[in-house]
Amino acid sequence: MHTATLKSAVVKRSIVVAGHKTSVCLEDAFWKGLKEIAGGYHLTLSDLVARIDSDRQHGNLSSTIRLFVLDFYREQLSRFETSAVQRRAYDAPGSLRAVS
Repeated sequence: MHTATLKSAVVKRSIVVAGHKTSVCLEDAFWKGLKEIAGGYHLTLSDLVARIDSDRQHGNLSSTIRLFVLDFYREQLSRFETSAVQRRAYDAPGSLRAVS
């Protein structure tokens, strides 16, 4: 595997957070994920980042955003896996659905 294929460009963007302009450096995949999440919540990117920033316990804003995006998608995967297990159990021989 080529190392070049693993690299993701870090993109620095200026964003207004709680009325203050700040710069945030994130890999493009995290920017895309953050935009998807903001759109799903019908928030602007600035509003979502302000919420993330207000909940920040420690670390810098870029790291906090990365962890937020990672946690969001991990939670979605967990829900998907739980749903898939429940569907398999519901469709399994001997289940209430299979018997009725």
